[in-house]
Order: sequence, then C-alpha cells, then structure tokens
Amino acid sequence: MTNSADALRPHLNRPGQAAPLDLPAHVPIAIVGSGFSGLGSAIALADEGYAPSDVLILERRAGVGGTWYDNSYPGCRCDVPSNLYSFSFAPNPNWSETFSGQPEIERYLQSTARRYGVLDRIAVDAELESARWDAERSVWELDTARGSLTADVLISGGGGLSEPSIPDLTGAETFAGTSFHSAQWNHEHDLTGRRVAIIGTGASTIQFLPHVQREAGHVTLFQRTPPWVFPHRNRPTRGYERLAFRVLPWTQRFSRARNYWMGEFLLGSMLIHNSPMLTRLERLARRYLARQVADPELRAKLTPTYTPGCKRLLQSNDYYPALQRPNVSVETEKIIEVVPSGVVTADGVLHEVDTIIYGTGFRITNNPMAERVIGTDGRTLKEHWSSAGVGMSAYCGATIPGFPNFFMLAGPNTGIGHTSLVVMIEAQIAHVTGALRAMRQRRGTAVEVRPEVASRWASEIQVKAAPTVWNSGGCSSWYLDEAGRNTTLWPDYTFRFVRRTRQFDPKDYLITGTHGEGGTGNSAGLGAGLGLGIGAGGATEKPSTSAPTP
Repeated sequence: MTNSADALRPHLNRPGQAAPLDLPAHVPIAIVGSGFSGLGSAIALADEGYAPSDVLILERRAGVGGTWYDNSYPGCRCDVPSNLYSFSFAPNPNWSETFSGQPEIERYLQSTARRYGVLDRIAVDAELESARWDAERSVWELDTARGSLTADVLISGGGGLSEPSIPDLTGAETFAGTSFHSAQWNHEHDLTGRRVAIIGTGASTIQFLPHVQREAGHVTLFQRTPPWVFPHRNRPTRGYERLAFRVLPWTQRFSRARNYWMGEFLLGSMLIHNSPMLTRLERLARRYLARQVADPELRAKLTPTYTPGCKRLLQSNDYYPALQRPNVSVETEKIIEVVPSGVVTADGVLHEVDTIIYGTGFRITNNPMAERVIGTDGRTLKEHWSSAGVGMSAYCGATIPGFPNFFMLAGPNTGIGHTSLVVMIEAQIAHVTGALRAMRQRRGTAVEVRPEVASRWASEIQVKAAPTVWNSGGCSSWYLDEAGRNTTLWPDYTFRFVRRTRQFDPKDYLITGTHGEGGTGNSAGLGAGLGLGIGAGGATEKPSTSAPTP
C-alpha cells in the first residue's frame, strides 16, 4: 500500500524544493497546512502587520498546495468555477479553463505564496504529531516530524480532505498486488494491461476511472451506492476573456459574483430547503443517464434511489461512456474479503485483480487531527467532542471551549455543497485575525470561546440541518456522523455564514491575561510579544483580507 504522497512521481509543475526551513524554538503563531487555509491565514496576518518571523507554516508534505498537492490522480479537477475557487484578493486572470485542473490550482497556490512573501515561512516535511496546551505558560507545545517547538497561537488549516479513508476490508493486508488510495496515487505503477479493481464511486472515482479504463486490461468498479451525475460545463477560457480579466479587472469580479450568487439562490436554495425543485433536478439527471447509457441493466445499476444532493452532486462527461467500454464491469455485490489474488464478493465470486485503487474519500468526521490536539483539561479534541454529546462542533467552525488560542479553518460545519469553500475560509480567517487583534489590544495571553456560546451554536446548527436534503434526502453519507448529526456542512446560505463569522465579537470570548478589568496581568503575554512585530516589515502592498467577499 502506498502510504506517502511524497513517494509519488513529481508533477512537471512542481519546482525543486528549497532547503528545509529550520524550526525555531518558539514562534508566536504556528499554522498547520499550506493549502488555501494556511496560505490565506499567513497572508492575512502579514496584512495585519505581523512580522514574517511571527508566523510559521508547518507543512507535512515536501511542497505547497495542501489537498491540491496530495491529489495528483489523473483527471483531478475542481467542480467549482475557477474565478470563484480562488482568493478574492488574488484573482488569476489567466485560468486556462473555466473549471481548473489540479496542476493549475497547485501552481496558483504556489505563485500566490511567492507573490505575498510567505513561501519562505513554510517548514516542509514537518507534520504535526501532537499539540498540548500548557496553561502555566499559555503556549502550545508542538511535536512535529522534524522536532519540537512552542507557539502562542495554533491555527489548524489542514481541512477535511487531508486524511484518506481506506475501508477496513478483511484480508486487505494479504493482497499480493499493488493497492493505493486516489489521494496517494502511485504514479510509478504502470496500469497498462492491468486487471484493476476500483472501490468507491465518489467525486474522485468519476474523474480518474475514465483515464484508468483507457490504460487497463480490465476494470471492475465496486459500487455500493451510485451517484447522481450531471454534464460538466468545463471549457477552455477564451482569449478575449483572459484579456478582459487582465485589462478590466472588474469583469472578473463580475464573473466571480455571478457564479457565487447563482450558486446561492439556485442550487443552494434547493439543497438547504430540500426543495420540490430537486425533483426537476432528478429528471434532468435521469435524462442525462438515459442518453448516455443504452443498456437498461447497467442503467438500473447506475440509478440512485435517494434525492439528488443528499450525497455530493457530481459532474462528468466521460464517466458513463467509460463504464460502457468492453473492458469495464460494474459490480454491486458487497465486498466480503480481499485475498492475495483479488476481491471476493457476497455472491462468492472471486474477482481476480492485480491492482486495487481506493476511491473511498476522506476521514471527515473522524479526522486524526482531533486525536493530536490536547486542551486545558488534558483531553484530546476527539475526547472533548465525545463527552460533550454534540459530535464534532466548533463555534463559527473555528473555536472550541477548553482549547485556548486554537483555531480551526474549514472545521466542523463549514463544508458546502453548492459553492466555493474559499468563501468560508476567508470569513473564518477574518474571524481569527479579529480575535488576535482583540487579544493584542487587551495585551492578553489567551482567547477562548465561551462554553455557552459554543453550545448555542451547536444546537442552532442541528436545528437548521434537520430539514436540509443532506439530513432528509434518504441516503447515508459522509456528511453525517455515526449518530446521524450533520457535522460537516453549513446548513444555510454562505452569505449568512460570512456575515456572522467575519466580525469578531469579544463578548463571545474569554480573553485572559489582560491588563485592567478582569485581567491577570501578564505583561510578557501574546499581546505584548506580537505587538513588537507590528510594522516590522510584515505587511505588503495588497488588498486587505479583513473583509472577504464572494
């Protein structure tokens, strides 16, 4: 089994890595991950005036890009329009397609990091192994793959699509062939003429299966639940469009806003309210399936029995055609075990294969990061959530009681089913910088959300989630935890999340170690320390990220 994305063949767009940045003994702000969340945070902190030496990004891989570095499988592409799936303050007028592929998004993140001066603040090969809050010193004690350090503030920007989910199949360790997850693609393994088993039918599978089909001798797709699939609207960006974006930047802002508001009030409205309009969407998907798949038996296998949107809506123009090629078969029987020579299904059939590719998604509701972060009472984040009885939860998807100076980006209930996650991330970043600004102004050492505020937020989320298609659409999905709670998706319009989150309200938080009323008087605290960095060369000329816009 391939276990490290860094064992993969490098992409042509990946430059040689610079010498690893040495870890300091202490850093005021440590950020985990160099994807959109991590890079956006570092850029916003520089915009706030923090010096470069105040911020360190801990990246577990050998390069920049987060999930867009890891997921290098053939056909990997974003299903959100390019002009929307990018930072609002760093538009790219040169997108080559309306829905960008993985290599171009990775290059965008690399160039953005370089442009805003944060590339040299990234410590690569420095996976966070544990983080423990030291209440006496008001610091996070961090253990990484490259050594230990302390930080006043810890920002987790790893996101939900960071830990591959591999099913616990009986006998998987006995398989004599090659197996790997789509997020850990083994580019050294030649698929030409191979007998390939693909397990799972999610967003990644429908993108890489057509490419595998063209190389492999035979492909067996093991399907548990079929997805609803729609035509993909991607096309090359026209030359005059790129010219307009460069010469008249407002045209790209208009394109971004149009995509955003159409997503909010068309698809978003249907999903949030489990609208009767979803039946019309289902008819469109059924007609597309009927046009694409002639065989009634195969078409029946590929027809979902749940409401569109209950699971992620997928887009592809070549998935259905690939499934009808003579070297592809679709197997719907349950997998019983894996043996050295292949996969055995419930009907007793041995499907002989020499390669297994897992397209089984990510550990969203049981992300290992929750087992590595230890709060004030000595419990891990996972233990805290378990004992609280509300499942995975964070105020504004970012802060948790008992975990001072700890911020999650793209955390619980910030996922979306109809628009760009970057919109949510930018709003959260504004919330984090607001918290640090308030703490700095009060010369505090720690900021922590009030328990009653977090509790009200968690209750409100579940009330809002109940009538959505994600909860009531008749399927079992990774959106819901084992208790049936929606702990992943934001169950409302994203502009409401932005409005509520980007403004930090000190009344919702406990700021300790402050001078004056209610303070504990630690003059060497975070506020004092970071205050020295203001104006020390951290800010660069760029639009402010304090008020992100769609």
